[in-house]
Amino acid sequence: MRHVRNNGGPAEDDRGPIIEAPAVLFEIAGLGWEDPILRSYGDAGKIPLYSRKFSENTVVPPFKYSYGGRLRRFLGVDQLRWVAGVLRAKPYSKSGWISLTAPGESPDAVPCLTSLAFRLRDGRLVMTAAFRSQNAYTSYLNYVPLRSIQGEVADDLGVSCGSMRVFVDVPHIYAADAAAVGEILRLSERDGLGGETSVRGPAGRPGRDRGRLRPDGARRAS
Repeated sequence: MRHVRNNGGPAEDDRGPIIEAPAVLFEIAGLGWEDPILRSYGDAGKIPLYSRKFSENTVVPPFKYSYGGRLRRFLGVDQLRWVAGVLRAKPYSKSGWISLTAPGESPDAVPCLTSLAFRLRDGRLVMTAAFRSQNAYTSYLNYVPLRSIQGEVADDLGVSCGSMRVFVDVPHIYAADAAAVGEILRLSERDGLGGETSVRGPAGRPGRDRGRLRPDGARRAS
C-alpha cells in the first residue's frame, strides 16, 4: 500500500478510478493470519471467502474464477501434483512452472494470479507468484492462502517451505479506498508496524509465522 501511495498515479479500471504504481517484486520469508498487522487492520470477515477461492474447485461468488480449480484440475490436470512430480524426479529442475491462464478465454475472467513457479533450493521449497494486477488494499487475502499452497506442495515432497517471492505487474488501489489505505498506513506507522522487519506478536512471539498454514489458518506441523 505504501508503494502505491508513494509512487502511483491516476488510472482507470472497470470498477472505477484507481491509483496505479510501477511493477514491484518482493519476498516474504513467512506469514500467517496471526501476523499483527493483519490482526490489527485486516478484514477477518473476508478470510473464509478468499480461502475458499484457493481451496475449492468450483467458482465461489462473487469471483469469476477459482484458483483451486485452476491449480488442481485445470484442463484436466492436477497442476500441484504435476509440479511435485517434476521436482521429485529432478530436484534441481527449473521447469516447475504452472499457468493459471488459458489462451482465448474471456477477458473478464482472466485471473489476477497468472502463474506459480516452484523450486527446491537448499532442501526447502521456494515459490514465485506472478500477478498481472493486484489490489494492494486486499492483497493479503491472497498471499496467506498462497502460502498454504506452497505448504501443500512442500508436504507432498516432504520438505519445508522457503521464501515466497511475489511479482505484481500492476499494483494499485481503488480511489474509493484511498482514505482507508491512508488511515491504515498512519496507524501502522504510529504503532511501529510499518517496517520491513518482523515485529513481535503476542507474548513476545515473532509476528510472522515461519511455518506452513492451511487456508483456514490452522497451523501445519513443521
